[in-house]
Amino acid sequence: MNKAATLVPPPAVTRPALGQTLKARQLTMMGLGSAIGAGLFLGSGVGVKAAGPAVLVSYLVAGTLVILVMRALGELAASNPNIGAFSVYAQKAFGKTAGSTLGWLWWFQLVVVIAAEAVGAAGLLATLLPDLPVWLLSLVFVTAFTAVNVAGVRNFGEFEFWFAILKVLAIGAFILIGAALIFGWLPAVTSPGLSNLFGNGGFAPTGVAGIASALLVVVFAFGGTEIVSVAAAETEDPVRSVGKAIRTVVWRIMVFYIGSILVIVTVVSWDSEQLSSPFAAVLSVARIPGAEAAITLVAVIALLSALNANLYGASRMVYSLAERGEAPRVLTRLNRSKAPALAVLASVAFGIGSTVLELFFPGQVLPLLLNLVGSTVLVVWTSVLLSQLVLRRRADREGRELPLKMWAFPLLTYVAMALLAAIFILGFLDPGARIQLLSTVALTAGIAVACGLAERRRSGSTREGETTAVGS
Repeated sequence: MNKAATLVPPPAVTRPALGQTLKARQLTMMGLGSAIGAGLFLGSGVGVKAAGPAVLVSYLVAGTLVILVMRALGELAASNPNIGAFSVYAQKAFGKTAGSTLGWLWWFQLVVVIAAEAVGAAGLLATLLPDLPVWLLSLVFVTAFTAVNVAGVRNFGEFEFWFAILKVLAIGAFILIGAALIFGWLPAVTSPGLSNLFGNGGFAPTGVAGIASALLVVVFAFGGTEIVSVAAAETEDPVRSVGKAIRTVVWRIMVFYIGSILVIVTVVSWDSEQLSSPFAAVLSVARIPGAEAAITLVAVIALLSALNANLYGASRMVYSLAERGEAPRVLTRLNRSKAPALAVLASVAFGIGSTVLELFFPGQVLPLLLNLVGSTVLVVWTSVLLSQLVLRRRADREGRELPLKMWAFPLLTYVAMALLAAIFILGFLDPGARIQLLSTVALTAGIAVACGLAERRRSGSTREGETTAVGS
């Protein structure tokens, strides 16, 4: 046998590419909408109860962190738009095992959250439509958004765009109503003034410990913004689109979050029982009829928007893993709409299975799974900062000019790392958060070991194949 002929590599197989049809406006609104979810509409009251009006400090700290992380991620995504995003960047910075670990960790987080969002949205809507069973509504939601994602990225982008518009309009209207209430512009409604901000124990009734406790709650509300870096690869002009999205999303998030929370803590006392639904509590004080039903519908929309975005993100991440040989190759197949249909179905299958189990064993399955992935966002953000630090220095050494740069590098990268380290420390000091952090660390370690062993097997098989080829 001719050895030289044996060593000639086979011709490269050209695979069909994903559709690059997302608009810059869709990417921008996707990043904004992904961070404005049920955590703001329903969960913000938990932070207010923990810190009082000083929860504003917690939001400012968490907001500063997310701005720095998104800028670092923007630098990476603008220089290398890739649907594997932070997983690919971690691979470039630290090797295949790090990249695949991060990819599988994020995928697992998303498919678990998809199940939780389907059940959560169904449960909320069932309070308004009690004749419809939760399991049926949940199945309808999952089926509908599977169809949207299989139909192509353009359809997904348009759905997300209008979902985000609805949420933004709802928050804008809420802030305007709250301002009118505070300034006494609403007829027959007495303004609360600033008594709730500085009375009843003062601005920080629970002290620094309360602010720190609220920070642990608040920081997770900003999770989801990283999906911009995944979607950037399917935009018409990735470099320009991701730069615009990063620049506009961060300040808009701060305006909407800080504006909403400022209205809530000014209108409603921090120790009020009504904070279980803070937006409805404000609208109730303003005497807006149908407030509770309206906020419930907005929360349903927020959950469905997040479900849609997370299904998209999960399918693209597992597609990227398959492209890199870290998942079955069959998941790279595209349909006529240039969507990875099998990757979408594989991602939604886990969500459907978890949903079915949750319906048979209510309150047992999803809480356990969510506890495992609850702190995943901290792991992802840490990887973003570490990857940006390594890859930026590599680019500087090679003299490569980057289209979008991190501010004041490396100072602000280190500032963001310090904030993340402080959050980890606070989490380990809090008994409830400690369990969640340890669960996420254990999950990450387990995935890393599995990915490392898989990589070793692949490397061994490759070396064995090369030895056989040369020997023949």
